[in-house]
Amino acid sequence: MTRSFRLPDLGEGVHEAEILAIPVIPGQTIREGDIILEIETDKTAVEIPSPFAGTVADILVEVGARSMVGDVLMTFRTNGEQISASPDASSPPEKVQPPRDYRQRPVPASPSTRRLARELGVDLRAVVKPTGAGGVVTKEDVEAQARRQEQTAPPLPAPPFPPVARAQPLAPVPTDLPDFTRWGPVERLPFRSIRRATAAQMTASWSQIPHVHCQDSVDITMLEAFRQKHKGEIAACGGRLTMTVFAMKAVTTALKTYPRFNASLDLAAQEIIVKNFFHIGIAVDSESGLVVPVIRDVDRKSIKDLAVEVDGAIARVRAGKQSREELQGGTFTITNAGALGGSHFSAIINYPEVAILGLGQGRMQPAVVTDDRGRHEIIPRLLMPIMLCFDHRVVDGGDAIRFLRLVIDALEDPDELLITMI
Repeated sequence: MTRSFRLPDLGEGVHEAEILAIPVIPGQTIREGDIILEIETDKTAVEIPSPFAGTVADILVEVGARSMVGDVLMTFRTNGEQISASPDASSPPEKVQPPRDYRQRPVPASPSTRRLARELGVDLRAVVKPTGAGGVVTKEDVEAQARRQEQTAPPLPAPPFPPVARAQPLAPVPTDLPDFTRWGPVERLPFRSIRRATAAQMTASWSQIPHVHCQDSVDITMLEAFRQKHKGEIAACGGRLTMTVFAMKAVTTALKTYPRFNASLDLAAQEIIVKNFFHIGIAVDSESGLVVPVIRDVDRKSIKDLAVEVDGAIARVRAGKQSREELQGGTFTITNAGALGGSHFSAIINYPEVAILGLGQGRMQPAVVTDDRGRHEIIPRLLMPIMLCFDHRVVDGGDAIRFLRLVIDALEDPDELLITMI
């Protein structure tokens, strides 16, 4: 009996995936649960196990191709029967594929290394001596091979077969682009995976949400002293005590006080959906682009627990090992550009949320301080820019200013932060 394996439903609005690796070949015996594909969606890289045991009959996709949910990717022979000329009768017609050369298994390499190879036009099989453990091709191997190709080798030929399905394009631009090669050399990079998903998300957010921004500065002098005092014990637990962690607790308190910032707008039902859970997304700058892992139930976790969990989530994102579930279910997002040296900036709301908080870099600046007798003094203080962007359809400016003020008050005084946590 021949059975067809189709790209499964990946959930959360994911309709397509790019084939990163095919660790099996025709004729190979497979047990149920063996990994037969490695794919990348616009959210994460995923290993796909076989749902049944048998022998690989045919592989109908190529590494680098994009496939839609429901596309037949492989056929399997089960119960020792002969391979039929076509898939089972219940399957829809499939595209006829050219013959393939399966003399070599896919080269072992991480998803980020494969992406780099595709961007640089490097065939992983051209790397003669991989330097990674067990013969794994590393990023350094790919970069070295790209340099050799530039010096000695002709350009690699285009892949011999087309992808199974092409990605749906973003909304068309109103005018055609000019031919930029008239003025100088250009480089064309593939616009796909996380970068394309980010573009689609930002387009949806900016086109559908009337953004309004308010900003201020936070005196984090006392909070920084508190952080320095306790960061060692947090590090001993495997975490990092950052301003993002403190901001998550301050924001959660503000969300409970002003619940419309923890909502989504359902235009079809003409309702505002207020969420009674507090899952905070944190924007992470990674090699693949902007990724937002979600930390769940922030209101139920201590600062120490959050410091460990946030550090682990960031590490998984930067290694390309975050799960699809980690990127779902957020109710509010925090983006911290301080580590990169950023100051004031305007953030885009992470649709379908209704607000996002941005943090800039804390810098020593002169500040006017008033004592109990009303006397003023200019002294150096550590001031951090803070920005709140909100959906004006759901919340008003007055509440936005009060929300931001509550966050600022909590961050300016560690005792206030700890007392007001609810």
